[in-house]
Amino acid sequence: MCQHKPACPTSDSADREAARLMAHHPEQGWSLLCNGVLLFEDTGELLPDGQIIAPHRPRGSGQVMTAA
Repeated sequence: MCQHKPACPTSDSADREAARLMAHHPEQGWSLLCNGVLLFEDTGELLPDGQIIAPHRPRGSGQVMTAA
């Protein structure tokens, strides 16, 4: 799928999120990477083979903000 030089990481590699954006729809909460991965704003992923990667946001520093 990727025709960049050097080629982007494949959808089954650990660094798959480093692939280039092909389509970006922030109003809908998703982006399509050139390796076929659908990346969602909650950091979840849908791989081209249908495999689901659960959201994996980094754990915060324990600070919580509250609205006044």
